[in-house]
Amino acid sequence: MVLSRGDDYPIHQTPDPVAYAGTDRNFYDRYFFNGYAPDGGSFFAVAFGVYPHLDVADAHFCAVRGGVQHCLHASRRLGMERMDLSCGPVRIEIVEPLRRLRVIVEGEGIAADITFTGRAFPIEEPRFTWRAGARTVMDYTRLTQNGHYEGWIAVDGMRETLATGSMGTRDRSWGIRPVGAADPQFAGRSLPQFFWQWTPVNLPTRSLFYHLNAHADGTAWNTRAVIVPDGAAADAFVEDHAPRMDTRLAPGTRWPASSTLAVGGERFVLEPVSRFQMRGLGYTSPRWGHGLDHGTLDVEREDIDLAAIDPARPDNLHVQMLCRVTGPDGEAGMGVFEQLAIGDYAPLGLSGLSG
Repeated sequence: MVLSRGDDYPIHQTPDPVAYAGTDRNFYDRYFFNGYAPDGGSFFAVAFGVYPHLDVADAHFCAVRGGVQHCLHASRRLGMERMDLSCGPVRIEIVEPLRRLRVIVEGEGIAADITFTGRAFPIEEPRFTWRAGARTVMDYTRLTQNGHYEGWIAVDGMRETLATGSMGTRDRSWGIRPVGAADPQFAGRSLPQFFWQWTPVNLPTRSLFYHLNAHADGTAWNTRAVIVPDGAAADAFVEDHAPRMDTRLAPGTRWPASSTLAVGGERFVLEPVSRFQMRGLGYTSPRWGHGLDHGTLDVEREDIDLAAIDPARPDNLHVQMLCRVTGPDGEAGMGVFEQLAIGDYAPLGLSGLSG
């Protein structure tokens, strides 16, 4: 057994010390943030993951400037200490749980000091449980919260203060996902299929959240939309368990274009203004995939020319499109439309792995 700082807090979930998270080697615990200026002129994102049974922590920070996505990746050995929210040049501070968090970055020509403040209490999304035959591939919980940002970001010495009114979304998820090295006993049994959409939207006085996981025929296995007024507690949330997203794809890609979302009798139109590649945060990245072992500490910078990438390459399928959003009576806001479409998906006419 190994004792750690977490053992002095009343947060145990098993009879073991906090260093142990059940028995599944794929258990993870992750922070995610994105943020953008109110005019859509800038975008940044953060991911920080802990993988207790792989003994790995990793972190990523990205800022988009002039059509280039500047990415900072870091990975270290966890040492079974889950309460240390730092990984090389990236650090997270929990200023006020469920409301205010700070991210500090310093490395490889990229630096930042940004603070997130939630607009309302976080939503708890329906538990994500996905099985392929007898194998449980995913089983996790996620909280999501929209909010505002303050602070600054510097890239290669060019420091910019976040614009007044900068906003975005953060989430926390924990449970079971495929992480670390691939499981050789699970690979190659069938053509992979996974379809995911997520649209956290910041409107003037409320937040809108929608997500969909669906099978190849379009049948949802997890979906919901929630409208959250500013300052609301959980008892003031308005839920819709049968929302509908009509999506068009950008020509020659699996990336979403202009789309319409119907929630509880209201209609919202999403129009993309820019694109963010999720591989910059480790998602689907061959080298910086979540939970991979890079040794004691490894740090690397990556610069992605967003206009030059191949949209059919598997690690480029997962995107967040920053969108202008128009709601009822001209209500206007900003949000992201995240999508990952792997394999067949009949409602959009998709077949094959990524073509």
